[in-house]
Amino acid sequence: MSEKTEAQMLKDLLFNKKENGVDFMSEEELERCDEFCEGYKEFLYENKTEREFARSALELAQANGFAEFDKFGAPLQPGDRVYYYNRGKSIILCVKGRKSVGEGVRLTASHIDSPRLDLKQCPVYEDGNLGFFKTHYYGGIKKYQWTAIPLSLHGRICKNDGTYVDVRVGEDPDDPKFCITDILPHLGAEQMARKANEIVKGEELNIVIGSRPFKDDKESERIKLNLLNILYEKYGIVERDFLSAELELVPAFTVDDLGFDRSLIGGYGHDDRVCSYPALQAILDIDETPEYTAVAVLTDKEETGSDGNTGLNSSYLKYFIEDLARLEGLEGRDVLSNSKCLSADVNAAYDPTWSSAFEASNASFINKGVCVTKFTGARGKGGTSDASAEYVSFVRNLLESNGVLWQSGELGKVDGGGGGTVAMYIANLDVEVIDVGVPVLSMHSPYEIVSKIDTYMAYKAFKVFFEK
Repeated sequence: MSEKTEAQMLKDLLFNKKENGVDFMSEEELERCDEFCEGYKEFLYENKTEREFARSALELAQANGFAEFDKFGAPLQPGDRVYYYNRGKSIILCVKGRKSVGEGVRLTASHIDSPRLDLKQCPVYEDGNLGFFKTHYYGGIKKYQWTAIPLSLHGRICKNDGTYVDVRVGEDPDDPKFCITDILPHLGAEQMARKANEIVKGEELNIVIGSRPFKDDKESERIKLNLLNILYEKYGIVERDFLSAELELVPAFTVDDLGFDRSLIGGYGHDDRVCSYPALQAILDIDETPEYTAVAVLTDKEETGSDGNTGLNSSYLKYFIEDLARLEGLEGRDVLSNSKCLSADVNAAYDPTWSSAFEASNASFINKGVCVTKFTGARGKGGTSDASAEYVSFVRNLLESNGVLWQSGELGKVDGGGGGTVAMYIANLDVEVIDVGVPVLSMHSPYEIVSKIDTYMAYKAFKVFFEK
């Protein structure tokens, strides 16, 4: 092998090179990567809503020695594992470190909600010999992508007697599925003349749920009556029970290996479960008592602005930290100001088909590791937390000294759009924070794509963050 030229050696020293994970990882680590992603694929398919994710996280935590946090109990001892389960839709896991929480905690914050279609409170109607659900979309979607695909129904119906029914229809092979119709191309001239954001309008996202009438020709709305009778017989609910229900339509897709080389994962909900699952596994896999107390928050409502009592624009995380502090005779604000956080959220992977949306020098790429995003927001960095140079340096050193493949990236071109994460809400608590997550292709679509290597590197990043 010939020796490197002076220019080649200078490039090695001076250039910021983004390595492909295949060149960075050994065969043994690639095997560990693929094995980790098999667990992720199964978890993603089984947990398509925030309620399902939070409940499964709770069950895994309990199976791994986590007990319910008692804010009025004795101070936590090093190695203690506790959880706080917030209204069934978010959860905090905590492993007490050797140091006092007064020296700060190591926090990851990821969200477990994804764009979807929610049922309206009065959803059932019939028209044109068909039965329908009315919906209200949740989060940022391209509405036309949700037509003519199979959908499944998930959620909870709460009845007046205090009982509730959990619903999951459309995932098992024998289950019926649901769908939004679209107009055929032959009759679609009026639709295709619309602006792209109105090709399908919000009030046109109507779910077909049946077509057969009740066998009684003396009544009107017999299709609606037949459908409500089926729901009454199966779940014991009446139409008014939809007023106190949270029901979500999500794609009835499997989670699949993608490509001849099986290097990618296709499925619904990678944003942000491709970060929340690695963060969950990282805190569950802490073997030895960490130096600093590790805290993983898996939160709701990010896709609609993080408002509400299960979102991070509320106070439940702050109250949890205050309770941890009080048990040691400390102030919560002192714990927070000494803490460090990885806001575990995705970024948009560079897509060569749509390259005009990206500035390639500052984009993240598939297979080049977990993406560190210094700031998000829009236009002049509005609606974001911009991490300090000192904290970026801390994260760089942590990842590079522990064999974590990483890259930097921004969310598209300046003035090209923008988006936010929970980082700014964490930063507003006086915590050092930066976004660290997985690059995603087709983000916010019903079928998103991620790299197995990037997913595994997110797990490694969160694990070393907790343990070092």
